[in-house]
Amino acid sequence: MDEKDAVALLLESAGQVDTLATQHAATAIVKTLGYLALAIVQAGAFISKSGNLTIYLDLYAKQRALLLSEKPAQSHDSYAQTVYTTWQMCFEQLKPPAQMFLQICSYFHHNGISEEIFCNASKFKFYRGYLSKEELQMPLEFLSNFMAPTGEWDTLSFMNITNEIQAYSLINFDPDKEMFSIHPLVHAWSQEMISDSKSWQSAAAAILAIAFKEIPSQDQMLASLLFLPHVESISQFNTDIAPGFQLEYAWIFSQAGKYKQAEKLQVEVLKKREEALGDNDLSTLVAMGDLAVTYSKLGEFKKAQELEIVVLDTLTAMNNLAEAYRELGEFKKAQELEIVVLEKQKQFLGDNHLDTLISMGNLALAYKGLGEFKNTQELEIVVLEKWKQFLGDNHPSTLIAMANLAFTYWNLREFTKAEELELLVLERRRQIMGDNHPKTLHAAKNLSITYQSQDKLQEAQELGRLFGLPAFET
Repeated sequence: MDEKDAVALLLESAGQVDTLATQHAATAIVKTLGYLALAIVQAGAFISKSGNLTIYLDLYAKQRALLLSEKPAQSHDSYAQTVYTTWQMCFEQLKPPAQMFLQICSYFHHNGISEEIFCNASKFKFYRGYLSKEELQMPLEFLSNFMAPTGEWDTLSFMNITNEIQAYSLINFDPDKEMFSIHPLVHAWSQEMISDSKSWQSAAAAILAIAFKEIPSQDQMLASLLFLPHVESISQFNTDIAPGFQLEYAWIFSQAGKYKQAEKLQVEVLKKREEALGDNDLSTLVAMGDLAVTYSKLGEFKKAQELEIVVLDTLTAMNNLAEAYRELGEFKKAQELEIVVLEKQKQFLGDNHLDTLISMGNLALAYKGLGEFKNTQELEIVVLEKWKQFLGDNHPSTLIAMANLAFTYWNLREFTKAEELELLVLERRRQIMGDNHPKTLHAAKNLSITYQSQDKLQEAQELGRLFGLPAFET
């Protein structure tokens, strides 16, 4: 910039009144900064906080000397030295959470940084095959800065921290797009100057992966386009990323149509898991299934088929094991297996395949055993509608699904919904099997219990007389 415009920019960004004294001080500063616009804006942001033009050059000289003592002078040209020094001065004024935010973001792409990424990451649930809570200590501690005492995301805390960074012109916010961005030079500086860079890279990689993991599957294709630049930015570093996170990155690549990049990551993860865990481990199976899907998308159908055969055979064994766990009352182990079985069957067989529906029902049983009736309800509603669609309203499998859902409604204390379904089950079992069939009597007993739960004692007594049910105490 020319000197006049540079002085005007500094005084404006520093919030200083234009007087002879401030012009004189500002002229010395902009000359020292080489009339570089970015350095001038950052210097102005710094001065606006202290309100003192006159001490700036002394502080700048000390920081510049420190910078050059830590990094060889020949590694930066005069432009970089000037801007890096102003950046460092502003950075050191930030509170630790704001410094952490900027350091995390320096490993994302410099554009397209959103609050939603961090908000989603804060909701992460620990999945088998991912890092433990201990290994995720740094990103979890960072995210805790944005959490309310209730454990919910706190947008106000997020705004306070990002506003602090914006005040020093180290990050910009586009209100129309609701996105943050960092000047490319600031972005590059932070990567170069951060101490313990591996830890910060790993933290950024973890936050990005767990944020995408929490996005509903129906929204992931669109989200992958927003996450893709960040994944590509992180992928250029030799960071030791957990296999579970690598698979998440591969899925982002795949959703964005970057199948070769997805394949590269998936092959690497499968090799690691086969060597560490063996061919039949659950985590190995997940990696194998993901790679098979990618091979299909690349048109390498023979490779895909070879993997899919192995996966489907293993799924059958896993289903049997999950059933054994349920019978033993070990519902958590059954749930973990059934989640993977269902996910892979959807991939290979589709949502409407018989085996997929059976697995969905099995997972619902595991949730029911754990007392997670809301999760049970969501699955059983889908299962019932599918059985009605494919087998009709009166098929035994449809009636079983209807009775299961009614029992779930009863446990959720939604007695009216339970009653409606149990009336249908009883009516149809009477028509098909007769009044004395054990399944008909079982349906009558369930309906009687639901009547009693609603204090419909007369209806329960009439049902008892009709089907010879044991009397109950009023």
